[in-house]
Amino acid sequence: METFQESRLSEIFSKWIPWGHGSGKKAHGNKYYLHNFTRAYRSWLLPYIKSRIHSKEFRPILSFLYTDLNCNLDCHYCYSKEKKIPGMTMQVAKDAVDWLNSVGCRVLAYMGGEPLVRKRFIIELTRYATERGFFVYLPTNGILMDEAFIDEIGSAGVSTINLAVDAVEGYEGIPKYFTRIKPQFEYLVEREKEYGYITFFNINITHKNVRDVRVLTEIAHYYGIATDYHINEPPLIRYDTYQHKDDGAWITEEAFQAVDELIDWLIEKNLQGYTMVNSVEHLRAMKLFIRHQLPPWPCRAGELSMVIRLDGSFAPCFELYGSTEDWGNIYDGPKFDPVKLAKLKKKTSPHCLSTCNFQVNHYSQSFFHSLQWVAKHAYAHFFGIS
Repeated sequence: METFQESRLSEIFSKWIPWGHGSGKKAHGNKYYLHNFTRAYRSWLLPYIKSRIHSKEFRPILSFLYTDLNCNLDCHYCYSKEKKIPGMTMQVAKDAVDWLNSVGCRVLAYMGGEPLVRKRFIIELTRYATERGFFVYLPTNGILMDEAFIDEIGSAGVSTINLAVDAVEGYEGIPKYFTRIKPQFEYLVEREKEYGYITFFNINITHKNVRDVRVLTEIAHYYGIATDYHINEPPLIRYDTYQHKDDGAWITEEAFQAVDELIDWLIEKNLQGYTMVNSVEHLRAMKLFIRHQLPPWPCRAGELSMVIRLDGSFAPCFELYGSTEDWGNIYDGPKFDPVKLAKLKKKTSPHCLSTCNFQVNHYSQSFFHSLQWVAKHAYAHFFGIS
């Protein structure tokens, strides 16, 4: 695969970033950053401390709530089990929030599918959760957003909006691209200060978009938002309904050199102060992962993080959403057996490099690491922590 030339990179940047016309970063002021630091402290750090005090109890600090598996796009690497099935009911969703509240969890991350296929559902549920002190995290491809929704979800108290965008102008099978959502994105960033939420890009690295990842990184930096990177990975569970087993843009040996160069570049930018969800350790692990050389790592899924399915049943993580194992549910409680989980993770963790679970492990290793995570949620560069 052709390596990326810096001169070509600058040429592409100049098309999307108005060099010479000032920075696009928003100067939010100390009040905005203090608000996010305080919110992250209450929803991330305090629950973590309590989970260590009550170490014999199941007290997750991060929960993923699947509200829908339906989506308005067909990304070839996405392996949602179905495309047209009923989403989570509001009763189950509120019961899930109440159960999480009862076990001390204060972070609610929506998952899908595309959550915005039901905008009113998301707005109502967000209000319900934030009124109970939850840090609400909304991932979306951004296409269904409009200004009215941004104002409503901001007023509802959403904490973080994660925009899934993988390219500048898009490719076959990769329909999430920046130019498609640029007006919504700019309004979203413009309203950050008023509503107090944080915006960031969620970027999936495939063999097709290595060049775009660099451009998107610079676009995010220009606008003063963070980035989160994933390595495109085939599903651990093979679903019969999945139609793109052979054209999911998986990273093959031919792309290793280009991806290595990209990762080195991302690490350099991370160390320069670009705000990234990923730790340098996580970025470095990506090189081993694409070569199938990643050793088992201490994933905390089913311990400090968990998934709640459409019907209120549990799974440890995204990759095991389709598992037939009975992990419990919001009405009868969890059945996460530590011995079974440890045995399972020894087998599955080398084939999964989930940013969320990798970071939960990384930042839960010590109080200082946990404080780092809180600072990242309030913009790490403001606190001098990268």
